[in-house]
Amino acid sequence: MLDEKELDGLIRLVEDSLLSNLVLGSVDPADPIRVDDTPQGWKLLGAGNYAGVFTHRDHSDIAVKVYAPGREGWESECEVYSRIGSHPAYSECYHAGDHKGHFYLILKRLKGKTLYQCIIDGVIIPQKVIADIDEALDYARLRGLHPHDVHGKNVMMQDGRGIVLDISDFLKEEPCTMWDDLKKAYNKIYMPFLSKKAIPVPEWVLNGVRKGYRFVRNSSVIGRSS
Repeated sequence: MLDEKELDGLIRLVEDSLLSNLVLGSVDPADPIRVDDTPQGWKLLGAGNYAGVFTHRDHSDIAVKVYAPGREGWESECEVYSRIGSHPAYSECYHAGDHKGHFYLILKRLKGKTLYQCIIDGVIIPQKVIADIDEALDYARLRGLHPHDVHGKNVMMQDGRGIVLDISDFLKEEPCTMWDDLKKAYNKIYMPFLSKKAIPVPEWVLNGVRKGYRFVRNSSVIGRSS
């Protein structure tokens, strides 16, 4: 946890060094945002449909999530972090701010390897990782949240334990079966064939599986609604 002096210094660094010089592009809400320029000293960790996530070379344990202009979700994510509080399987929000139209969060940085990347690299995923994530999602439900969009790229393994990377959609109330579907694949495919001696799986194979899953899932949703 950061003390008040450390947090004040980080806020100044973020607002003066990152946000004052950051150029984010928001072309289409259906596509990831575009980071046109990353200020010196900062590194882009990733970009999604709503925001970019950055870290500073002198503060590698901190991640700064900056929402692109016109993209919604900042207020909802603030509420989610407020309800989550402190839990070992989740990040923690140290500060939420608005600087000259840039809405941002200063977060504890989660370090590890996504389960998606573990399969690509041939890294064995212990059952404890799955159990940890299950427990973390139950914890979120007890706080009135609705785990949503929990899939292989949004959960990680760190030192043999499971952690949840992205909780920005946990206020959405519509059902989401992604995590249950991933667990079924883990139990029926991964455990029998890859858990003893994991081998690298080419990313193109996983992408094919992911696209096939989306097709089947969307088809089943259409079938239920017709």
